[in-house]
This record gives sequence, C-alpha cells and structure tokens, in this order.
Amino acid sequence: MSQIAYYTEEGLLKLKNELHNLEKVERPGIIKAIAEARDKGDLSENAEYDAAREAQGLLEFKINKLKDILANARLIDETQLDLSKVSILTKVKIKNLKNGANMQYTIVAENEANLKELKISIDSPIGKGLLGKKVGDKVDIAVPSGVIPFEIIEISL
Repeated sequence: MSQIAYYTEEGLLKLKNELHNLEKVERPGIIKAIAEARDKGDLSENAEYDAAREAQGLLEFKINKLKDILANARLIDETQLDLSKVSILTKVKIKNLKNGANMQYTIVAENEANLKELKISIDSPIGKGLLGKKVGDKVDIAVPSGVIPFEIIEISL
C-alpha cells in the first residue's frame, strides 16, 4: 500500500502526462513489436519475442506503479499554506552558518525534486530538517558530508 503524497498542480499534470504516454504510445508500440516477432515463426528460439515480452512486463510494471502513485496523490491548495513555518511548496531562504552562503529552495514532493530548478524533496535531509521551522530558527542538519548549521531567513510562496 502506497502512502499519500502531496503534489503541485504542475507535478500532478506531469505524472498524468507520463501515464498517458506509457498507455497510449509505448504500450501499442510494444504490442506491435510482439506481434511482429510472433510472425517470424518458432517462439521457443525467438530472441526478439522474448525481449519484447520482457519490455512489456517492465512497461506494465511502470504503468501500475504510476497508477498507484496517482491514486494516492493529493493536490496542494496553495491558498491554505501556513507561511509562518516551512512546509511543502514553500520557498525557504536559508543561510549556511558555516560559510555564510544564502540559498533559496522550494520544498516539493519527491517526484518533483530538481536541484537545477532549486526544488528539494521534502524527504531529503535538508527538506526534513527545515520542515516545521520558523523564520529566525537555527537548525543543524545532518547531510552526507557532515552536520551543517542553517538559519531560516525567509519563508514565502
């Protein structure tokens, strides 16, 4: 049983589009490949047929996993967010107290995380460490390279 995960409208749409692509584009392509391989004769020694069947199994696994994720996905209502503390979908400006560097991240669901877009997962060490904290709070967060002290500078949408 999957756990409930919260998504932005953009993230949820991305998942739905991926599922649609797998079901409407990828699946028919694999079905066609299986049919073509089957037409080539003896299935017991047909490597193309075996490869196509394996690809079909992997595709069906992906489709079922995405359907499970979507069934447990919840859309976040940005108007209901409490900006007095760090939560999912908030932008957090933090200061690294070790080196004085300021950073700003948006806290998002695991599937939406993208460091290039400055979106970090709520399940990452920094995301978990910042969750529930308020402006002015100082927090020590354990990351793979050690413990880093941060100060919350600003919370916004």
